[in-house]
Amino acid sequence: MSDLDAKINEHFAGFVVRKDLVKAVKGNAIVPTYVLEYLLGQYCATDDEASIQTGIETVKEILRKHYVHRSEAGLIQSTIKEKGRYKVIDQVSVSLNEKTDSYEAVFDNLGIKKVAVDSGTVKAHPKLLVTGVWCIADVQYEFSEDARTSPWILESIKPIQIAKVDYDHYREVRSAFTTEEWIDILMQSIGFRPEAFGRRSKLLQLLRLIPFVERNYNLIELGPKGTGKSHIYSEFSPHGQLISGGEVSIPKLFVNNSNGRIGLVGYWDVVAFDEFAGREKTANKALVDIMKNYMANKSFSRGVNPMGAEASFSFVGNTDHNVPFMLKNSDLFEALPSQFHDSAFIDRLHAYLPGWEIDVIRGEMFTKGFGFIVNYLVEILRHLRSEDFSNRPDQFFQVSERISTRDRDAIYKTMSGMLKLIFPDGSQAEAEVEELLRLAMESRKRVKDQLARIDTTYPEVDFHYVGSDGAKRHVSTVEEDEYPQFYHLKPALDPKDQGNAAVAPPSAHLPSEDDERAMAPIASISPKPQPAPKLAEGHHVFAENRKGVSYDKLFGPYIDGASRIIVTDPYIRLFYQHRNMMEFVEMVIRRKPPEDQVKVHLVTGPDEGTISRQRELLESITTACTGTGVEFSWAFDTSGTAHARDIVTDTGWKMVLDRGLDIFQPPIKTEGFSLGDRLQEHRMLKNFYVTYVRLDPDVGGT
Repeated sequence: MSDLDAKINEHFAGFVVRKDLVKAVKGNAIVPTYVLEYLLGQYCATDDEASIQTGIETVKEILRKHYVHRSEAGLIQSTIKEKGRYKVIDQVSVSLNEKTDSYEAVFDNLGIKKVAVDSGTVKAHPKLLVTGVWCIADVQYEFSEDARTSPWILESIKPIQIAKVDYDHYREVRSAFTTEEWIDILMQSIGFRPEAFGRRSKLLQLLRLIPFVERNYNLIELGPKGTGKSHIYSEFSPHGQLISGGEVSIPKLFVNNSNGRIGLVGYWDVVAFDEFAGREKTANKALVDIMKNYMANKSFSRGVNPMGAEASFSFVGNTDHNVPFMLKNSDLFEALPSQFHDSAFIDRLHAYLPGWEIDVIRGEMFTKGFGFIVNYLVEILRHLRSEDFSNRPDQFFQVSERISTRDRDAIYKTMSGMLKLIFPDGSQAEAEVEELLRLAMESRKRVKDQLARIDTTYPEVDFHYVGSDGAKRHVSTVEEDEYPQFYHLKPALDPKDQGNAAVAPPSAHLPSEDDERAMAPIASISPKPQPAPKLAEGHHVFAENRKGVSYDKLFGPYIDGASRIIVTDPYIRLFYQHRNMMEFVEMVIRRKPPEDQVKVHLVTGPDEGTISRQRELLESITTACTGTGVEFSWAFDTSGTAHARDIVTDTGWKMVLDRGLDIFQPPIKTEGFSLGDRLQEHRMLKNFYVTYVRLDPDVGGT
């Protein structure tokens, strides 16, 4: 146990749990983390190893007996019938049957409907009327001769959440920890190992929590796949609801005019829209208009009296291109559906979390240390929603008066959220407030700068603040500092057309991985018309044991300018051969302009003996390329006809290699360091040849 683990156990005994225990008890139970931690909190909220092990077995037994797997629903139904009553853990929703004037529950996994529910239960737990809620429920079975009467009866129900916490104790004990320790505790509480993250990366992770601690906060996060954007909304809190961006309707989200029942915004602290991006998606215009009004005014109306709500909105989605490409050709909101790629909607966002700065989630990022039981932490955060910390920065800094009211409100809401998370006791120092203020201003500036691209009626704003010393301090975004040559460009094309501007013609289409696996994987590329190249065709032979050769020297000049590259090599099987493929991709990344997008597709043969390991290594290359501007895909040639070893580009070059990428002698493993491991020029070659062929643009090549 680390010093921090010992300290958190000392001050928050009974409210912390070792975070790796979730994986130990989950098994094949498809339940959110907060459900499992609720149970672990009952039996494993201790640092005593013997008690932990006993608690784990108890929780496993509870899940084994009472968690309902869909595949075993019939068995559990039979158990309820035979015993007359049985306790289950399931997702439950309730609706009113107007024909019988009674409430009826649906158990999602158990697969039973029309379960009788009394009015008192519905009044005590109104969320059941809106959507499914994870609960521990006692279900009875009483058969009746009346076919209209359901035999299923809900005797008692308990939503899985802590009812009451001591917020004053939480705030008082905060002073026992340094700022760095407290941030690390929060990181461990959401499941991450703090040592795997830098300071800014930690703050960006915590930024995802602001919707849980701030009322009516609107956050957007767009970035590469696999960075855990939706995890915090689906697994972290029983007060958050994650829905697919395409599955929401006006009645479900706001109010149903037929019965006057309020939707999700009236019952949940956070409504998150998953898979929100996608230019091909469409949205109901009326829904978009109501959303915009709600995001701006905290109220909505559907032809009747206006209604208010406190739910925060989070929008998460994947970007199609890397940052420099978006900045050069469109804007950082380019991935949004056209109805949401709207200046009025975007202006209502309080912060843009740069998802491209979040690392792809890897196993070594998860903690084995202690953190708050999430049910405890989310109740604390929910309590903090009623407080306002937005004026705290004013004792140290003055935000520019030239910033609009909407910008100022957005900055202060982000500041308030971060201060609630890190300094609930008000112990913040000037330097710490400044760090958070800069992050809050940057998060809003990212929105405002892109608005100036999308809608020319929005003026560019000088985001700065004045310190206690009277000095004016400007704020910039990371991408503004990294790509100044693109950041302030005004796109020549209409933003709605930008997505099509970078799409290659159909003749140059590279099939997706799914397409490749379903068809013969030897694809054709029709070269793009290019100026006459200075590079020469030719045949070159390289002697064994020679050094001084690298992929960059062999292939670099010939792949420059390509947007699609197909590598055909049937023998990418052993680990060092996968490393060769990775080094080829690295070479492409180094040589291409940062704003360009390049697709590299590998066609190789399956290694029947270790095919699962082969897939794992190939997928690791795909993951490693996330956010680089290079998209790596691969396919197996299951026909066994692909004996060719070549590299083909859509700029009209084909490089034929008798050994494929396997031109280096296998590395010799040593305990020390070897230049040959790090630099290709210091590796000995096998005997091989390469032939450079200029393809006829009118004919294409394979």
